[in-house]
Amino acid sequence: MNISKEFKTKVREAVLANRENYGGSDSDYAKTLGINNSVYSRIKKGEVERVLSDTTWITIGRELDVKLHESQWKVARTSVYDNIESSLSFCKELSKSMILADDCGIGKTFCARHVVRKMKNAFYVDCSQAKTKQQFIRLLAKTVGVDSRGLYREVKGNLKYYLNLLVKPVVVLDEAGDLDYNAFLELKELWNSTEGSCGWYMIGADGLRAKINRGINNKKVGYAEIFSRFSDEFVQLVPASIADKKAFYSNLIGAVAAANTNDKAKVNKLIKRCLDKEATLRYLETLIKLG
Repeated sequence: MNISKEFKTKVREAVLANRENYGGSDSDYAKTLGINNSVYSRIKKGEVERVLSDTTWITIGRELDVKLHESQWKVARTSVYDNIESSLSFCKELSKSMILADDCGIGKTFCARHVVRKMKNAFYVDCSQAKTKQQFIRLLAKTVGVDSRGLYREVKGNLKYYLNLLVKPVVVLDEAGDLDYNAFLELKELWNSTEGSCGWYMIGADGLRAKINRGINNKKVGYAEIFSRFSDEFVQLVPASIADKKAFYSNLIGAVAAANTNDKAKVNKLIKRCLDKEATLRYLETLIKLG
């Protein structure tokens, strides 16, 4: 494996930029990267050679979404983006919790990740990458800057304690429907231990809604309590009626298309092609990149 200096430099820049929105110490921030403070200090001073292994550079680059060749895909101020930004600000400032459960392909993940990067003490966790109880708690601990190694109960205890130390943190749990039952139950304990100190924002699609409703209807332990703590409702941005839903998707697709194509005459054609196929923003991106 041979990682270029250009890539290491880009990762270093991302590390320093990400540090600006982290409210803990340099030592705690280093833990979110999986390195020790002395190594972080060297990186901060400008060193990139013989500081980390190539594997570690790649791991940090992946976690911070570093690309050697930046994507030209532009962020559009859609209704989805505005709603997620507003909801995350609400959860963060007032230490509240919400669930966004909505259609696939409307940009929930893309928008949430972009908003989180601009917020101080905002943490994004992709639950599809940590489905079990152990994986979930250890990933969340690492994400906020707590040592994720060692005894599970100590990691979880330190995680709860640290979330209460940070100034107005908010945790985004994307693909929350992928958590297995025991991992999902941990949300109740985490919420209880951080009530009034930490905001929580759960994101998922129909599977998350069905999972929670099924758990409540079957009186399965934990589901009703967790749903209550997350404001007793599912936020849905896509309208239910056929006409309103078509208008929503038309505006959504149009806004993203207009931001990402130089030929504005193509926008209406792109909208029509997507609507005709009942396709999402992923299909739109494919159409635009194909030209």
